[in-house]
Amino acid sequence: MGHIRSQETVDSALRMSDNGVSDKTNAEIHGVGIKTIRRWRRLYQRRGMPRGGSRPATPCPRCDGAELDEAAYALLLGWYLGDGSIARARRGVFTLQIINDERYVELNQEIAETIKRVKPHASPCLRGGGGAIRVEARWKHWPCVFPQHGPGRKHLRKIELADWQQEIVARYPEQLLRGLFHSDGCRVVNWASRPGREKRYFYVRYQFSNRSDDIRKILTDALDLLGIPWRHPRWDTIAVSRKEAVAALDTFVGPKS
Repeated sequence: MGHIRSQETVDSALRMSDNGVSDKTNAEIHGVGIKTIRRWRRLYQRRGMPRGGSRPATPCPRCDGAELDEAAYALLLGWYLGDGSIARARRGVFTLQIINDERYVELNQEIAETIKRVKPHASPCLRGGGGAIRVEARWKHWPCVFPQHGPGRKHLRKIELADWQQEIVARYPEQLLRGLFHSDGCRVVNWASRPGREKRYFYVRYQFSNRSDDIRKILTDALDLLGIPWRHPRWDTIAVSRKEAVAALDTFVGPKS
């Protein structure tokens, strides 16, 4: 159609418009003016052309029996339970948002790619501000695939995995743990000293902090599945510090990057 912007940009903007994204937000995401978004929409309407590249709507694994990438889902479930939320947008669409530190460029890209594996045809948006990156994607069926969605903060309400989620976690506990530890956890170097000795010794430890008893139990259940020992040093914290346990987590979690 002779747009100065790439056709991919136009298609992405029109898809977001169809999904209920406001013209102002759409313009900010795609680096164009609000009038440009409105002009693209009018041009496509007048010419009767398909909008958003005519990509088909993504069917739901729960409602429509669509295939689900279970390994990617287990990873995204961990991110969602840790630093994720779902909000209602317009026209019955919901926005999944995962927040992560902007320093971890590779992890932020991993979140976006994981969302695309769970929801084919997704166009995740990475939006920055205040030292954090918000990875967002819209879909009518996010509450279907994340039934833990509900009003209020997660630590103030019951969080339970559905039977079908437990089956996926049982098959991919490593992916769930990766998402949980990279969202609300860290890999740190601690030190200690023996009584009566001034010399310190250093060791690596993973720790996960979350105010929800239910989410901490989801994490420890996954650790138990893999035979990885853990401790409860504080009421809201789970720690993994034995050398062989840390080595096991290093194979599929590792330092943030």
